[in-house]
Amino acid sequence: MGLAAATVAPSVKPWLALCGQPRMLVLMIRFVPLAFALSMLAPAAIAQTCPDAPDHSAAAHQAIEQLKAAPSERDSRVFNSMLWEMWLDAPDGRAQNMLKEGMARRQTFDLAGAVVVFSDLIAYCPDYAEGWNQRAFAYYLQTDFESALADLDEALARNPEHIAALSGKALTLMGLGRAQMAQDVLRDVLEMNPWLPERVYLVGISPPGEDL
Repeated sequence: MGLAAATVAPSVKPWLALCGQPRMLVLMIRFVPLAFALSMLAPAAIAQTCPDAPDHSAAAHQAIEQLKAAPSERDSRVFNSMLWEMWLDAPDGRAQNMLKEGMARRQTFDLAGAVVVFSDLIAYCPDYAEGWNQRAFAYYLQTDFESALADLDEALARNPEHIAALSGKALTLMGLGRAQMAQDVLRDVLEMNPWLPERVYLVGISPPGEDL
């Protein structure tokens, strides 16, 4: 239908009078709806952006200092629980639900499903260390040690004091047969938490206590 045959809507007539040219009206009819559609999409795009994760670095460092001084494995559990609470504090509700779903799938040994969910979480919040750590654990349970190691390195790049990721890295290196590297990582993480259960794998040094 050409412009001459088209009925000009009342709401468009003032635009025609202002512009003074039918060609301008055609351009508006074509592009104003597009601009409107893009403006409607903008809030959705913003909503899809993952916010920064809560900054627990100071509190986590304090908990690690308390772990170092814990007189027993039993006493260390309080501070270890505090750390997990911080690590599992996702950037927003969407990320929290992804994390919860991925962990639930892993707990039922739907490991492939867990990897998919954690991959979605990583795609949404690539700077959130726990997404990488949790996917690494799913890979580890699948004995995909190379993938687990890569994810653990990503987690540690974002949170170098993530004790669980460090201990997981030591175990993963053992799975890959890299014994010396595993021992080095294990010594590093035991400096932060001497009461880790993984201390039993340390070679050449007597670990503290046996109240596992």
